[in-house]
Amino acid sequence: MTTRRRGHGEGTIYRRKDGRWVAELHIGYGDGRRRRKSFYGSSRSAVASALAAAIRDQQKGLRPLREVEKVKDFLRTWLNDAARRTIRGTTFAGYERLIRLHIEPIIGDLRLARLTADDLDKLYSKLLDKGLAPKTVRLVHALLHRALSHAQRRGALAINAADGVDPPRVVRREFRALTAKEAVRLLEAARSDRYYALYVLAITCGLRQAELLGLRWRDIDLDGAVLAVRQQVYRLAGGWVYSEPKTASGRRTVSLSAMNIDALREHRRWQLEERLKAGTAWEDHDLVFPNHAGRPVEKQNLMRRSFRPILERAGLPHMRFHDLRHSAATLLLSEGVHPKVVQERLGHSTIAVTMDVYSHVMPTLQREAADRLDRVLSAR
Repeated sequence: MTTRRRGHGEGTIYRRKDGRWVAELHIGYGDGRRRRKSFYGSSRSAVASALAAAIRDQQKGLRPLREVEKVKDFLRTWLNDAARRTIRGTTFAGYERLIRLHIEPIIGDLRLARLTADDLDKLYSKLLDKGLAPKTVRLVHALLHRALSHAQRRGALAINAADGVDPPRVVRREFRALTAKEAVRLLEAARSDRYYALYVLAITCGLRQAELLGLRWRDIDLDGAVLAVRQQVYRLAGGWVYSEPKTASGRRTVSLSAMNIDALREHRRWQLEERLKAGTAWEDHDLVFPNHAGRPVEKQNLMRRSFRPILERAGLPHMRFHDLRHSAATLLLSEGVHPKVVQERLGHSTIAVTMDVYSHVMPTLQREAADRLDRVLSAR
């Protein structure tokens, strides 16, 4: 195909023998020389769009990414300069780990401008072959899609290679939910534990572990029988990080039962005594469930020294702490509580999430609904 010439500074678009479209633009990088910048894509409109964006950036004096830039260099720059401003500390740490451990060793040395969907297909296959969970590979895909979209908006790429790749399907992991009798056994076994009130809240309110460990006394109104979920606490490499829940639905108010209030009042009396004994060694972070010095609890210590021994005393099998949250939702739904109320109590973003996660409980509810209708209509 004959190349259609454009004016100076307008760039050139042509089609290669392999069918791919290319747009080229000569750009000055401030060292007195001009270099050719190429954009590759599967359609003329895609490369034309990237070319137009690059020309606009050049007119504004913005310096585009270089043709020779490697994927690993781009990802590091994107993560530290662009993404850091818009993501949470825990997300940043997770992205850094995915890039360092799973992306850089396989495609890090490829040129960003020539990255293809085939390259990403091979990346995902190699990660799965190494034994990486499909869920983790999907996280890698989400990271790359976000980063490449950034490069595309800046005119460094004509297309987002991740758009052409299907990440692996994730099979939902089965969780272990306590029955009502098992929940009673667990709470009886936890009665002598210093974190008894924490387990009461976990099973009855469905708070996440980070929400429980970040809960402050100022967020609890015992007289009004409510608590507000306003803070979570995480351990990162640099220390403890306090943050708000990720979503508006996560920032919620939860009604407390009489059992909750009794457990919290007893816990507060006991904590005040512990604080007096600690004296100046106590660090006041206003936490409801701190360690012996008032600082946040290491979740590994909570599991090893408290949760697992409680399960053993209760004669219950091994389970994750997060399964207490699942237990709360399952018990509520099994008792006929409306899914919308359960959604709000757990802080799910939508009721669809609640219905999807706990769909296994719904057949029982459907049966009960049908039986109730039979009773109502038969009485007439």
